[in-house]
Amino acid sequence: MGVKTPDWVKHAVFYQIFPDRFSRSPRLQHPPGIQFKPWGAPPSEQGFQGGDLLGIVDRLDYLEELGVNALYLNPIFSSASNHRYHTFDYMKIDPLLGGEAAFRELLDSAHDRGMRVIIDGVFNHCGRGFWPFHHILEAGKRSPYFDWFRVKGWPLRPYHSNEEQPHNYAAWWNLPALPKLNTANPGMRRYLLEVSRHWIEFGADGWRLDVPEEIDDPPFWQAFRRVVKEANPDAYTLGEIWHEAEEWLQGDRFDAAMNYVLSRAAYGYFGAETVPRDYRPGGYAIERLDTLAFAAAIEKMLERYDWQVVTAQFNLLNSHDTARNLWAMDGDASGVRLCLLLQMTLPGAPCIYYGDEIGMNGGPDPGCRGAFPWDEKQSWDCEMLDFYHQAIALRHTHSALRTGTYRTLVAAGDVFGFSRSISGETRSADKETGNEGPDEERLIVLFNRAKSEARLAVPLAGKGQEDVRDTALPQPSFQVVWPPGASGQMHGARNGTLWDLTIPPREALILKRAPSAHSAASDKGKSGNG
Repeated sequence: MGVKTPDWVKHAVFYQIFPDRFSRSPRLQHPPGIQFKPWGAPPSEQGFQGGDLLGIVDRLDYLEELGVNALYLNPIFSSASNHRYHTFDYMKIDPLLGGEAAFRELLDSAHDRGMRVIIDGVFNHCGRGFWPFHHILEAGKRSPYFDWFRVKGWPLRPYHSNEEQPHNYAAWWNLPALPKLNTANPGMRRYLLEVSRHWIEFGADGWRLDVPEEIDDPPFWQAFRRVVKEANPDAYTLGEIWHEAEEWLQGDRFDAAMNYVLSRAAYGYFGAETVPRDYRPGGYAIERLDTLAFAAAIEKMLERYDWQVVTAQFNLLNSHDTARNLWAMDGDASGVRLCLLLQMTLPGAPCIYYGDEIGMNGGPDPGCRGAFPWDEKQSWDCEMLDFYHQAIALRHTHSALRTGTYRTLVAAGDVFGFSRSISGETRSADKETGNEGPDEERLIVLFNRAKSEARLAVPLAGKGQEDVRDTALPQPSFQVVWPPGASGQMHGARNGTLWDLTIPPREALILKRAPSAHSAASDKGKSGNG
């Protein structure tokens, strides 16, 4: 049996939410005396600003209108850090977020709208407040949980350590606040697998796994996948892997990886003149790419994995671990728009980082973790928000952009283009959307990164190839579907080539093949048979 990934992911547009900074709900009543930092305080101040899960529920109308149909939440378990990667209890939703009741309401409300929700799991390390670690601090070597961690000496020094007396237990990146879990211990292993099963059975639609490469234990991840898929065969398993990930995506561990490979390529091409030279997200350099190199990078990325994986990859541009798009592009909104359109037209599930759609800005962590300015709409970039609406709607409208095959058509000068095609048989099996259409849906996607207008002809089969299907037709036609202002314009192809196309500076041109006269007549006849 080959690789199989959840079908719903292929049709998803994700929205990543950093819960403490997205929305604070007046419906959540905290105990007297609870104090938060002011909403919108500089993220460099750390601390808690009071975003919660009911706040997300309150904003589901906004997200649904945007076109989002899947949420990725940064950790929501009990923790003493605003990002909650310092987990205290994996079986308890943080009370500051509203606890289990708020999570239940979020899942039910999201599912009622057809939205999926995946959550963040940190199984490599925990916070010093994790109850088994605290048990060791209190009971010492007598604690039954002693071997759940990698203790190197005694007594432990979790709070008072220095170079002469360093912390004496394994910790992630040698940070005393993050004790490393001993997943080789059968008790710890079982606990983490029970956590994995519990929250899927509770209703979460999948897991995003933090730093999985730090747990160099394939059998553990294989067991994790079995447990999750037993609880829900349609659950999504996603690994935070910043580079190529063939080993992890063979069908026995994760369905997909966070596709930072795409992010770096997009920045390196559309932001070749603007991305700061010293910006290295995740420690990886951004290589400035010409058009041929960019086309090759995209092809290599798509050819690396099984197509089931390719169409389920988590295609993000930025996240809580990177600078925001506008910062990375040095304020160049045109570069952000081109990156977004690429994201919305390539195979794989696109993910939007909260607030990018209204032009939120911010440098690397913690600068990228500002509070969403709900009450300061005068600060919103409404043109950018409209662009996001339109780009997301474009993806939802055309099945080929989600599951269609990919072929590079042009890579010359500052113009890059490809086709996405889907057959009628595949489209009729599109259970997520229920859409049916002509025998084939084919889109041509063209990008002009130059600051001047581009005029070109596009061979429909790609440079130097002949497309028998198109050359056999007298005058195959293509209709403009992007940019929205030019939508509806028609272009005819001759001898397998689209001639006399014009793309404005720093813009994209997307065309959809119109049904042939024969197909249109056939469709009309079918509709007449009622």
